[in-house]
Amino acid sequence: MADLSYDVIVVGARCAGSPLAMLLARQGHRVLLVDRATFPSDTVSTHVIHPPGVAALRRWGLLDEVVATGCPPVGRYSFDFGPIALAGAPGDEGSPYAYAPRRQLLDKILVDAAVAAGVEVREGFTVDEVLVDDGQVTGIRGHDHGGASVVERARVVVGADGRNSVVAKTMAPAVYEDRPALTVGYYSYWSNLPTDTFEAYSRPGRGWAVCPTNDDLTLVIGGWPHAELADHRNDVEAELMATFETSPAFAERIRDAKREERIVGTSVPNYFRLPYGPGWALVGDAGYSRDFITAQGITDAFLDAEGLAVALEAALAGTEAYDSALAGYHSARDTRAMPVYQMTLQIASLQPPDEQMVQLVSAMAGNQDAMDAFARLNSGVTSPVEFFAPENIGKLVGHPGP
Repeated sequence: MADLSYDVIVVGARCAGSPLAMLLARQGHRVLLVDRATFPSDTVSTHVIHPPGVAALRRWGLLDEVVATGCPPVGRYSFDFGPIALAGAPGDEGSPYAYAPRRQLLDKILVDAAVAAGVEVREGFTVDEVLVDDGQVTGIRGHDHGGASVVERARVVVGADGRNSVVAKTMAPAVYEDRPALTVGYYSYWSNLPTDTFEAYSRPGRGWAVCPTNDDLTLVIGGWPHAELADHRNDVEAELMATFETSPAFAERIRDAKREERIVGTSVPNYFRLPYGPGWALVGDAGYSRDFITAQGITDAFLDAEGLAVALEAALAGTEAYDSALAGYHSARDTRAMPVYQMTLQIASLQPPDEQMVQLVSAMAGNQDAMDAFARLNSGVTSPVEFFAPENIGKLVGHPGP
């Protein structure tokens, strides 16, 4: 009888699960990757990959495939605060561009890369139960489209299945730094709205962003406080257009454009979950979620997958005890993500900037080095801890541009 056990079962095959499975398989581990979806398929997403996420694609040998979809590179971020505007380069010499590929294209590339690495992938597979023996996760029970019940066993089961993760629901890990949804956002795709820039617009109680994507289309996403969800849900498009009118120049541009797809909406809770325990781990949105306003989801998923892959490799290979390796992953994840998380919560409040921030942004305007630094802060290249350090702020505002 064939050996049906795996080193790792990964539940969820999108931006966290497929890269994790791929990286573990490249290390020689036997990996099963399952997802309810079939690919290619779309999913709700801002689908911006900031330069640190693009760098991960390059490390994995997948960036050329993303570029080959025709998704344009984005080498400029702009920030319109109304009376003040900044624009700068979001990347560094090694990874100068962002990309915003459609998810049906990106996710298929990631799943195919997992298959090419030797991962066994089962699409259209629903996990009905996470199996637990004496507190230790040992496998899954699920079914495919045929409906027959299947049991698979593994040394580790990873939840990469988003905010409603079946692994997280089963193991009920501790939740911390949690906040309810702060904003509600709606997006669609427009033709005849050309841009080569990731454009962010901030107004009191409103915000929106614009980014080029595949097929000469432009993603436009706008939102308002979650508390206003019921007020505008019956005429979202009218409220979006009213929001755009707060920038007359942009309103004129989008009036000349054509919406090509339906408007999709979402809101996102904010939390961190303890991401591991005996025989299980969480990665991507299953482990922590932040408001979409900073568009960090895909980049976070990529970096999280890399971190967990390193920890699981050490544990599976026996070079480090499981608890020690996964505790290291947990600590590194939070050290990297927590400052951006806190900054995201602040931005998602959609409150006018305080006087200190107004002074800082005003001082940076026209100073290209400072504006580039601000773009790198928002792209995740520079940590908020580093950017807002007093010595760095002094450097940025103390050297005016030409």
